[in-house]
Amino acid sequence: MARSFTGGCSCGAVRYECSVDPLFTANCHCRDCQRASGGGFVSVLGVPRDALKITGEVKYFDVKGDSGNLVSRGFCPNCGSRLFARPAAAPTMIGIMAGSLDEPGWYRPAMDFYATSAQPWVLMDPALPKFPKMPVEPNR
Repeated sequence: MARSFTGGCSCGAVRYECSVDPLFTANCHCRDCQRASGGGFVSVLGVPRDALKITGEVKYFDVKGDSGNLVSRGFCPNCGSRLFARPAAAPTMIGIMAGSLDEPGWYRPAMDFYATSAQPWVLMDPALPKFPKMPVEPNR
């Protein structure tokens, strides 16, 4: 049975809901995610774009990711909460920031990617597979 989950920004102006299981869950240690989060990594889950219902206005800021491809970071224009990532290399997928889930306790990362960019002060779970970059090109 598919997991149904909801989430949103800090101020409540942007909400989302999804009723499919994530395609993947991961901790991304790329420098772009570090800069955008202000931390050592971003915990993210990927879902098909057409399975995600978003209400409220989302602003997107385009950056060149560590892969060299364009990534659009989605955030709430009111409170600035980062919510989504739309990679140009995977136009049918959207990444959701795990910290924006209403009930983030069920989230479990299945891997660490861009591990070569991980900061020495970040303690990665030794049980998770580590990939120097993206493990595979995301589903298109």
